[in-house]
Amino acid sequence: MEKRLIARGLLAGAAGALLAFAFARLFAEPVIGRAIAFEDGRTEAEQAQGVHEHGTELFTRGVQANAGLGFGVLVFGVAMGTLLAVLFCVMYGRVGGVGPRVLSVLLATGALTAVYLVPFVKYPPNPPAVGQADTIGARTGWYLVAVLSSVVLAGAAVWLARRLTARLGGWNAWLLAAGTYVAVVAVVFASLPNVAETPEPMRNVSGVIIYPGFPADVLYEFRLLSLGTQLVLWVTIGLVFATLAGRLLGDRAETGRASSIAA
Repeated sequence: MEKRLIARGLLAGAAGALLAFAFARLFAEPVIGRAIAFEDGRTEAEQAQGVHEHGTELFTRGVQANAGLGFGVLVFGVAMGTLLAVLFCVMYGRVGGVGPRVLSVLLATGALTAVYLVPFVKYPPNPPAVGQADTIGARTGWYLVAVLSSVVLAGAAVWLARRLTARLGGWNAWLLAAGTYVAVVAVVFASLPNVAETPEPMRNVSGVIIYPGFPADVLYEFRLLSLGTQLVLWVTIGLVFATLAGRLLGDRAETGRASSIAA
């Protein structure tokens, strides 16, 4: 049964990736194009000042916007669908009174929150042209620390809620666990370094602005659309897996009842 559920998680992840790619390709790519146009213009300004040499692009924008984006979203979506299915196999039957469809949606919501929304608060995504090439390793590392911390603490919060349910009741236990999660995450994130590398206006030796800073509206739109892409991905994964898992486990229950009646 676990293998069949995981296979449905893979399918749900692929479906989510397809819709997320369509959303990102349609809405986010124009914003990325504006960010790259800013980067190209700044590069030309830097070259005119003799302070920067632009590297060679390994892949064209067409490849990046289609095959590159599609492959990346597909891999991530399938991985997250598999993660949801594994979590479902672990939790199903251990949470009293929660059916497979409701559990699937709850797990998808929790995964979206722990894997993306909470780290988003500390390290929101940046478009091309924001950030420095020599610090990308450190920035990526700290972001992964934030994700891992959020996921581990979310798991600890679930464990705490289950331990306290018998003593405090379900509502109070989960409310206390959620509050503890938020408090500990806030402390951990406060200890992590801030990353602020949005390009400032470029000035010449006289202090005159020769190229503007990165447009705030482009940065805002990119982050908003990144959030929208993740919402499309996880909503699709949660609903598709809920439907498939509910149908599979419902058919299994019906078969079991039919066998009992026949006996």
